[in-house]
This record gives sequence, C-alpha cells and structure tokens, in this order.
Amino acid sequence: MPNKYQIAILGGGPGGYVAAIRAAQLGFKTVVIDKDNLGGICLNWGCIPTKSLLKNAEIYDNLKNHGKEFGIYTKDLSFNFTEIIQRSRGISDKITKNVEMLIKKNKIDRMRGFGKLISQNEIEILDKDGKKTETISADNIIIATGARPKTFPNIPVDRKNIITSTEAMYLSEQPKELIVIGGGAIGIEFAYFYSVLGTKVTVIEMLDHILPVEDAEVSITLEKNFKKRGIEILTKTLVEKAEVKGNKVSVTINQNGEKKVLSADKVLSAIGVTGNVEGFGLEKLGIELFKNHIKVDKKTYQTNTPNIYAIGDVIGPPWLAHVASAEGIHCVEGIKGIKNPDVDYENIPGCTYCQPQVASVGLTEAKARERGYELKIGKFPFMASGKAFAVGEREGFVKLIFDAKYGEFLGGHIIGSEATELIAEVALARAMEATGHSIIKTVHAHPTLSESIMEAAANAYGEAVHI
Repeated sequence: MPNKYQIAILGGGPGGYVAAIRAAQLGFKTVVIDKDNLGGICLNWGCIPTKSLLKNAEIYDNLKNHGKEFGIYTKDLSFNFTEIIQRSRGISDKITKNVEMLIKKNKIDRMRGFGKLISQNEIEILDKDGKKTETISADNIIIATGARPKTFPNIPVDRKNIITSTEAMYLSEQPKELIVIGGGAIGIEFAYFYSVLGTKVTVIEMLDHILPVEDAEVSITLEKNFKKRGIEILTKTLVEKAEVKGNKVSVTINQNGEKKVLSADKVLSAIGVTGNVEGFGLEKLGIELFKNHIKVDKKTYQTNTPNIYAIGDVIGPPWLAHVASAEGIHCVEGIKGIKNPDVDYENIPGCTYCQPQVASVGLTEAKARERGYELKIGKFPFMASGKAFAVGEREGFVKLIFDAKYGEFLGGHIIGSEATELIAEVALARAMEATGHSIIKTVHAHPTLSESIMEAAANAYGEAVHI
C-alpha cells in the first residue's frame, strides 16, 4: 500500500517548498519531492548566489573607483576570483540547509528523487539511476518543476565555452573576454559582475534596448552607465551563430544588415528560459501544454486534470521566484477552500541587481499610452536627494505614472541605489490603490532615498519642492 498524502509537490524551488510549508500550516499531510537540494534554481543557481557575486563586485567597484570621494585610500587593491565564487557557493549551501530545516520543522515529508506521474493520484519516486524506490499516492498534486535556460541550435551550449547562467556562477577562471547574448536581467547582472572585475564584456540584444521590458528612459540610462564602464552594448543586433574555434568562441552577428564576427573566451547564452515539462508523465495524463509550459487556470492554478495543479516557472512568465511563491500559497489556500483575491500580475515587482539597480512595477509609459491613458508623469532625480549625495549614489531617478483623469497609480520605475528595496513602497501603494496625492501627503523620513518617491509624486502634480 503506497504512502498516502493529501498534497504532493513535485519540485522544491521557491514555488514548491513555500507551497509545502503553507500546506502543512493548513493541516495537510504533505510531501515535497526533488532530486536536488531544496530551493530550486533560485536558491542554488540563481537569485541568492548571484546577489552574493554582485555584492562582491559592488564593494570592489566602490573601493577602486569611488574610495577617494569618501577619503578612503587603498594600496594594491586586488581580489581573488576563486574566493569570490566560493563565498557565493557557501551562502547558497547555508540557505539550502535552512530550507531543509523549515521543511522538517513543519513536519513535511521530504523525498529525494525524481517524481514521475503514473496516474492522476500516484507518483513513482526514482533514484538517480532511474530505479523505482517507492510509489506514493496523493489527493492533490502540485507541479513546481521550474524552468531551464533556453537553447538554440545556432548557439550550441557546451557548458565550457558557450555557457548558461549556471556555469557563469562557478567558472574556475575569470574570462578575459565575455560576450553576453541577451540583454535581459540575467545577462545584464553577469555583464556588470564580470566587467567590474576587469573582463571585457559585450552585450548583444536583438531589441531596441537592454532590459527591454523596462521603461525606455530607464533602459537608456542604464545603457549610458554601462558604456561609461567600458561595456560594449549592441542593440537591434541578431546573433546568427556561435562557434567554438580552439580556445575561443566566434560569434557572427547581423546589425542593421551588416554582418560582423566577434570573438571571446566565453559566450554566455542568456536568451530566456523554457519550462521543465518533459519526462515525468504529463503526456500520459493528457495535461495540456502551452508554448512548452503547463496551461493552468490562474484563479486556481488547476490544470485540465481536476486534482493536478501547477505553479511557478513551469506555467510561464513572469519567471520570478516571488511570483512562484505567491502562486504556491494561493494554490494551497484555494485547495483548502480559502477565497482570496487572484494574484495581481500587473503589480509584480521586477528587479535587476546590477549597479545602478533597476526596479519597476506596473505599466511603463509606452504601455500606458498604448492603453489610451492620458498621463501625469512625475520624475525625481537622485541628484536632487540629500541622502543620495551623502552616500555618494547620485545617479538615476524615480519615475511615477498616473492616470490624469482619475489619479490611478499606473506604474513606478526606479534606477539607482537601493531601487530593488524602494520598489516595495511603490508596489504596496498600487496594491492599496493609492493616488498621487496620498503618496505626497504620506510623511517620509528625512534624509532617505524613499523621499524621492514622494517627490516624484509631487512632481507629477506640480508640487515638488526640491526640483
């Protein structure tokens, strides 16, 4: 007789393990199945270890290029690339152990292995050799198998010369030259990291700007910053092919009809992700897919099979850890019968952790105009912020977008120091249906960078004091 659970979760990433903990809190007998360490790509190979690397780069950059501003002088400043990588891996390992502890604390069964659906209510657990170790049954199954880097035949990833973000986090040697294919958040973060350490970096993006999902003003500002750093930015550029030639990689590009060949030690392919939907029984159960992701009802996260649900990257964009966690909580609360508002996908913060940081929520100016809104736009540059001056972080701005007719808060965009922290206020304000005037009249502490949000709102209504 197989072990029986009320909820079984395939995948222990930020969607899966959070869903498991919430399910246990709600009294469900729960099991989480994952062949690797808990935390998924985010904790082990994404969000957390990359932020460690980026912090190393930020400290080195500040000491090397800005120390004199603070009266700090360093002699023979250097870094150890191997130790930087080791620090990142160590942090990831520690947090993984913390997640395992949380699973144990909440009395959730943890099965290490590959879970395969063999019926609507049964899962086989396979070991690393593909041998069945046991079978379990579950009233409800949540698929949280995540996504992996997308690959194309013309950019053949060999994980040695042509790499993905995973390999970029633990290279044994720092490359002298790096070509980054893809100007989204992942590509931009690695471009910043390696550039600060002295690697010659080229970023290739097929669209008009890097970070193409961000407001155009933000993207253009970041492009200017990166070019000042010596990073080459090639936008509106197609990669026709990448080929390994000896110890180098040759990349053929097409820019405005003109073909060129670039060369580098390493090429990082950062051209998006695709859902992990193969090999664990979806076809057998007839679970519906859409563009290599699982199709779900986003009110419940139910698939076309009543007791089988899916959350996180495997159901498609936005491919963000915090979205997966929110979906996991919403899903298990729905199974319990708790009625909550749907996850608001138009109020999801997006963050890029290079320096200057980029963060946004809601509509860009272009998207708002496409929808026919008449706009009031407020901007406040950090150059006008006392706190930004004090901490030496004067680059960037806050940009807030309001509907001119009703005052609806449509979107917020920040580029500059601590943008990824500041964006929480903007997201909360939108969630609470704040207007520009309610933000203006909320007293902000002085001196803080967050005052810039209040000032940007005031600027939209002609009330800004410090510009």
